[in-house]
Amino acid sequence: MHEPVRVGQLFMVGLRSGTVSPAEASIVAARHFGSVTFVTISTEGIGGVRNVTNDVQALVSAGTTAGVRFLVSANQEGGNVQALQGPGFSTIPPATVQGRMRPAFLLRRAAAWAREMRAAGVNMNLAPVMDVVPAATAKKNQPIGVLHREYGYDPATVGVHGSAFIGGMAESGVATTAKHFPGLGRVVGNTDFTAHVIDRETTTTDPYLGSFEAAIRAGVPFVMVSLATYTRIDPKHLAVFSPAIMDSLLRGQMGFRGVIVSDDLGSAEAVAGIPPGTRAIDFLEAGGDLIISKTATTAVQMQQAVLARAGDDPAFRSKVDAAVRSILQAKERLGLLPCGA
Repeated sequence: MHEPVRVGQLFMVGLRSGTVSPAEASIVAARHFGSVTFVTISTEGIGGVRNVTNDVQALVSAGTTAGVRFLVSANQEGGNVQALQGPGFSTIPPATVQGRMRPAFLLRRAAAWAREMRAAGVNMNLAPVMDVVPAATAKKNQPIGVLHREYGYDPATVGVHGSAFIGGMAESGVATTAKHFPGLGRVVGNTDFTAHVIDRETTTTDPYLGSFEAAIRAGVPFVMVSLATYTRIDPKHLAVFSPAIMDSLLRGQMGFRGVIVSDDLGSAEAVAGIPPGTRAIDFLEAGGDLIISKTATTAVQMQQAVLARAGDDPAFRSKVDAAVRSILQAKERLGLLPCGA
């Protein structure tokens, strides 16, 4: 891979209209982006989504992606957060209901939901939510509790049920993403719509990290890092820009060896005051791998900044190459590399 193709693998860009518009296709191909995600609800059913994912994979070529196929993801959690709907897709219950299922039953259901995703050409789920929300404050917790996205109110319940979801998805060939590390269960604001979201309780030895430890033991291939600040771990950085959280805690202390994914760095209010190029560089510098940007035009600005920095800084270029290798290893396990097709 030449350098623009390698750097393109670091980005997962949003399909704003639920289709591949000519403008998006042009940007994805020209900038060599390697992954896409559905960011709006599609009600077209399996057949309609498959048409879109076929269009995405048709952009693969030796020149655009060195023959590497796309990660195509969606937020297919259930309840209020189910991007893929319509004929052929089950109505997935919210996590609060999934958390009352027997784990073995939930695993079977998740395997069935994953088969629907694979039939539609979607190979990655931006789920499960592994955040632990205290029961007493769930109604005030905008990102998780208000939307009924939690499996339960203690680390053990969340860990067991989230792991069952991960196992079922894996059984049917869909990669999963444990989110939002190190947890959004004890904040108030939603980082999509609110800046300066702060967690003043979570520590590096916090029992609430147990749900993420369970996900790692279950073999989750991706972990998404949040856009909140954790004052008792790193008061100076959002988690997504924090080496203390991504490198020291997630990699070092917890032993995660998969792909570290950002929460949305394209249009989230939590990062709106930071120049796009700085967002991408700081995430990669801190130990991140895969950058999600719901907006392709913002991703272009990020990619340009990463290319420029990599050209000037050999140490940063090494971090970029390590991140690309991590992403390609995950793609290899999904059969997305040309040598494994």
